[in-house]
Amino acid sequence: MTNEAATATTAEAAPVIDPLTHGLGVSLPSAEARAKTEGTFPYAADLWAEGLLWAAVLRSPHPHARIVSIDTSHARDMPGVRAVVTHEDVPGAALHGRGTADRPVFASEVVRHHGEPIAAVAADHPDTARMAAAAVIVEYEVLDPVTDPEQAFEAEPLHPDGNLIRHIPLRHGDPDAIGEIVVEGLYRIGRHDPAPIGAEAGLAVPRPDGGVELYLASTDPHADRDTAAACFALEPDRVKIVVTGVPGATADREDQGFQLPLGLLALKTGCPVKLAATREESFLGHAHRHPTLLRYRHHADAEGKLVKVEAQILLDAGPYAETSSEALAAAVAFACGPYVIPNAFIEGWAVRTNNPPSGHVRGEGAMQVCAAYEAQMDKMARKLGVDPAELRLRNVMSTGDVLPTGQSVTCPAPVAELLQAVRDFPLPALPKDTPEDDWLLPGGPEGAGEPSAVRRGVGYGLGMVHMLGAEGADEVSTATVKVQDGVATVLCAAVETGQGFATLARQIVQETLGIDEVHVAPVDTDQPSAGASCRGRHTWVSGGAVERAAKMVRTQLLQPLAHKFGMSTELLQITDGKITSYDGVLSTTVAEEMDGKELWATAQCRPHPTEPLDDTGQGDAFVGMAFCAIRAVVDVDIELGSVRVVELAVAQDVGRILNPAQLAARIEAGVTQGVGVALTENLRTARGLIRHPDLTGYALPTALDAPDIRIVKLVEERDVVAPFGAKAVSAVPVVTSPAAVASAVRAATGRPVNRLPIRPQAAVVTGA
Repeated sequence: MTNEAATATTAEAAPVIDPLTHGLGVSLPSAEARAKTEGTFPYAADLWAEGLLWAAVLRSPHPHARIVSIDTSHARDMPGVRAVVTHEDVPGAALHGRGTADRPVFASEVVRHHGEPIAAVAADHPDTARMAAAAVIVEYEVLDPVTDPEQAFEAEPLHPDGNLIRHIPLRHGDPDAIGEIVVEGLYRIGRHDPAPIGAEAGLAVPRPDGGVELYLASTDPHADRDTAAACFALEPDRVKIVVTGVPGATADREDQGFQLPLGLLALKTGCPVKLAATREESFLGHAHRHPTLLRYRHHADAEGKLVKVEAQILLDAGPYAETSSEALAAAVAFACGPYVIPNAFIEGWAVRTNNPPSGHVRGEGAMQVCAAYEAQMDKMARKLGVDPAELRLRNVMSTGDVLPTGQSVTCPAPVAELLQAVRDFPLPALPKDTPEDDWLLPGGPEGAGEPSAVRRGVGYGLGMVHMLGAEGADEVSTATVKVQDGVATVLCAAVETGQGFATLARQIVQETLGIDEVHVAPVDTDQPSAGASCRGRHTWVSGGAVERAAKMVRTQLLQPLAHKFGMSTELLQITDGKITSYDGVLSTTVAEEMDGKELWATAQCRPHPTEPLDDTGQGDAFVGMAFCAIRAVVDVDIELGSVRVVELAVAQDVGRILNPAQLAARIEAGVTQGVGVALTENLRTARGLIRHPDLTGYALPTALDAPDIRIVKLVEERDVVAPFGAKAVSAVPVVTSPAAVASAVRAATGRPVNRLPIRPQAAVVTGA
């Protein structure tokens, strides 16, 4: 998107804000922006230590096989090799996992997916380490892989815990309800990889007390520490994780399968050990978005009011549970979308296969069902002969409506307002027949298509996500704010993954204390836990903890003044670094009152509790929700099946705008990621083997692929239970934009488009 477009987008989206230099509501730039732009920011791959050894991991070439024997003698005897570790060298817990500990550190008896770790090597040179890993001789008895999730129900158990990870049968309303109009559909969502800019890397340094320090780009350092300590048979206080520069994260950034061999090698050799994964290893090792099979049946009356939704949702978890239970809960709960559905009957399953592992990726569960229910809405509109946007408006939910889980939507839900905003936004101009420079063909200006074969389509997507953890997750974060010599420091273990938390923390302290210079300390596990960096947690929970700690320091600062002048601290205010009283009698500066003082406070933030879904899928499982509407305009070459996304108009409820530029950037990034999901991103497999595990075979959208993104409306209706009233903004556009693009392709071609990413053959119109 051009700079001019970005400027116009921000101006349209946000109210006019005075050009202040700090505080909430201001586009304060990231403190790391310059270093990242210039290439001087230190990432995990840049780490170094005296006496450094290099690690390499041997991975299974088979998706399913029995291990007959492992011979490490050749690797151990190679010059320069310092250690080789297998499952026999794990002193503590042999299993780990983000949600469920069911994944081995090293495969011992059986391998369950392509790329599963079997052994790791430490050597004095990276090439030596790789050659030594290749020299480990493993004898396999190759087994037939289970790659079809529908076959997993009848297949032999792939894991001691069985093939079924979770089943949620949601029951809501009258099962005998029927509608006059019925539409059905079968939908498939492919396997999407988070494809982080920098592949996994880290450094492990042994400590004199027999412990170890791990320097990683972890997004959940305390959970990773506890897992590592259990694996290493150490007390948690003898394992320290220091978070290094995180090169972006839209999923679990550091797979534990990379961390644990690293620490084991450092403990075994007594030397620092570094592991830098290749891009192929990154694709093989970390978790991906769940491929999903969805069957839907929608019932409506003659006026288009929805009567009942029936659905079956099957998530392919790969061989291990990871976060599949949480993803399934989101998929089932949001299976009907942001619509009023009086009767809903949803069956959801997550099953094990020998496909690559699946786990947390931005918008998991919600994205897959959004593509399906929005396709159903398009089918219903076509069958009724109603405008697709109008049909949606007849059914959208609002605050006070009830989800199929029985939970009332108490947060702001301005879905109708969002949809009307994108529907009424002016459409982009139609391309001209001539000259050619005014017509950018799908596939690029040098594409093989002809202008006469291009059709334009307009489609809509409405999406929703939940914020924070769900189903009884204990969401809590702790923060400390210290002020000395006029400088404030924030200590909070909330990892900055690119979502802007470090900038937000600075703004909160500036707003509360009137101090310009605010530093956010590096994150490590010596600090209290702040939880994982996902689902907008840190804006809400960690931001709330920082605000409470800053307010406590504010009280410490103002109490002596209030006592001196015989008034309460509530009658004093801090604005632009000045302290004034309500009556104007007192006027001083924060700097004067802070002179020689050191103030600090620690606070926690814990949202209201949630509960697990019961046996019928009912329960107040979510803390809050966010909504988005997107209108997509596409050009499709109906002969070649190529698609060009012309424009995406976005309207989103954000609660409160805390940093206009940062918010716009997050929405634009999420929308662009969704375009990749819709058109290009698909980690293809053949009988469980990943094909082309590289960025040539896995086609990420680039700046050249990004369409014009118009943020036409940001609804600032504050969520009263959220600190600052703000909502997370990154996940819901990722959830919504693939459905909107698919809707627009349907409008252009008349084809059903039941699969993501959209294959060229799905957009070809024969006999046109």
